[in-house]
Amino acid sequence: MNSVLAFTIIMLVWTVSDYISKKTKSLLSTLLIASLIFLIGFKTNLFPEDLLPSSSLLALGSTVVGFILVHLGTTISLNEFKQQWRTFLIGVAATLGIVAALLLVGPLFEDQSYAIAAIGAISGGTISIIMVQDAAIAAGLLSVAVLPVLISAFQGLIGFPLTSLILRKEANRLHQEYQENPAAFTSTEKIEETTPKKTRLPELFHTTAGTLFVVGVTVLLATLVNNLTNGMINTFILCLLFGIALRELNIFKPNILNGIDAYGLMMLAILIIIFGPLATISIHDLIDLILPLTLSFLVGVTGNVLFAAIAGKFLGYSLSMSIAIGLTSLYGFPGTMILSQEAAKSINGTPEEIALIEGQILPKMVIAGFSTVTITSVFITGILVNLIG
Repeated sequence: MNSVLAFTIIMLVWTVSDYISKKTKSLLSTLLIASLIFLIGFKTNLFPEDLLPSSSLLALGSTVVGFILVHLGTTISLNEFKQQWRTFLIGVAATLGIVAALLLVGPLFEDQSYAIAAIGAISGGTISIIMVQDAAIAAGLLSVAVLPVLISAFQGLIGFPLTSLILRKEANRLHQEYQENPAAFTSTEKIEETTPKKTRLPELFHTTAGTLFVVGVTVLLATLVNNLTNGMINTFILCLLFGIALRELNIFKPNILNGIDAYGLMMLAILIIIFGPLATISIHDLIDLILPLTLSFLVGVTGNVLFAAIAGKFLGYSLSMSIAIGLTSLYGFPGTMILSQEAAKSINGTPEEIALIEGQILPKMVIAGFSTVTITSVFITGILVNLIG
């Protein structure tokens, strides 16, 4: 297929999907709409099988996965995690709950590889899904590679309304506590807000090309360490760790790729990767995935909620806040921010009270999203993908 035509079609699909998502206030996620459009297009032969590779976006996405992980590392502030260490631990516990529950019922799946694929998708985001897909495709398991795509498409439909109800309950609980004892809320928690420090990188590397060069060198270093350890330490995990470390050492600025000309296209290329298996999977195989898909959500979310609730109990968090923290694995940022703000606005209170409630909920939810989706899931998925096949 003509490469320009393929690229243009994909941009149209993504434009329509993003528009519908915004109109439904993210209830129907961009991934869900795009998955449906691509699936219908491929199965009706409206789209040729080579649509995605012809666009060159798959090749670009595979190249820049490490770049995005280094970037994600630079979005993480260790100071914020120190302030919210209990939230972080609840997020870790929730992710471990997903792992334990799905591995326990693994025999109910046709193959344990489905359980591992479900763990990567339910506990994390696009990067975890790509890690699972790479391992599944290398093992010749196409249906296993498709399962996380379907899970990610439906996560928002489950995670958003469920978390919204739970956070509204938490907001009302906090509001009642405030009315009974206003003094307890005089000091609200806040996400760290500091003036960005000047990085140690020479000005030469502050341009788009310079930034991509230094991030590229970081990815190459991660790949080298991976090779030296015979793959014992996953390249993607190393990219994340290097990003965190280089931010803390003030070598990389926070959110290093934000603002450069290529960032938007790089993110889109990453997302396009996960749709690749939809082009070749059969309708029969899709039907066979209904049971694994259902089991993944029922078992995975149950383990998530149970472990989060237990950890929250020991760490002094309310049941509703603990469960909401665990459920961030189903969507991450910016859903964590949007749902927190909506929950605070749902109380029947003054603007000051709404701001106070938001100050109690929002920092926990944002850190929770990093804890579940960005950190814990990538580490666990990086370990478990070696068992696929």
